Amino acid sequence: MKTLNIVESKRLMEKYGIKFADSRLAKSTEEAMILANSIGYPVALKVVSDDISHKTDVGGVSVGIRGDSELERAFKDMTMSVKKKYPKAKLRGVMVQKMVEDGLNILIGGKRDPQFGQVVVFGLGGIFVEVMEDVAMRVVPVGRKEAMDMMAETKAFKVIDGYRGKSYDAEALAQIIVKVSSMLEKRGDIVEMDINPVIALKKGAVAVDARIVLDG
Repeated sequence: MKTLNIVESKRLMEKYGIKFADSRLAKSTEEAMILANSIGYPVALKVVSDDISHKTDVGGVSVGIRGDSELERAFKDMTMSVKKKYPKAKLRGVMVQKMVEDGLNILIGGKRDPQFGQVVVFGLGGIFVEVMEDVAMRVVPVGRKEAMDMMAETKAFKVIDGYRGKSYDAEALAQIIVKVSSMLEKRGDIVEMDINPVIALKKGAVAVDARIVLDG
């Protein structure tokens, strides 16, 4: 099994038309500052390592950074935390990513089921995945109508469709589900795939993190 890091996952997903937040790899604090100013604050920092699949567990994520001095401190604290908690991990660098704010965290992913083959998964993302256990699944291939039906099965859809005067772009989420389905169908070597979260917006949706496990 091979777990792709966030840079590799982003590259593979973009080949199938899945939009990822503006993200670039930095090898130093100075380079991270240059990239952050190019992308535009606020940004998030995410450690990139083939040895670390769950970045938050080792302090490998820092969000809401709004200036150079804050970035410098966050970069130092984050790399020190990772090295302390996982000293053997080889770091490729740090991803500087444009923050996507005022959205809803959604999980879109898939897995290779021993009985059904490749299956697409949809539900609330972020911490709500384990708390709510509110997901819908379909065997690939999944088209637009089936993707909309998937979403409608979940409690999350009540929020997406409009809650307290705020709604999110269900069509954009459906298109990502369809693209993930296509990706799983064409890439039989994908054992597991989690885009968590996809940020659903009033108009559009964008992935900000992903984990893909390949067979072999």
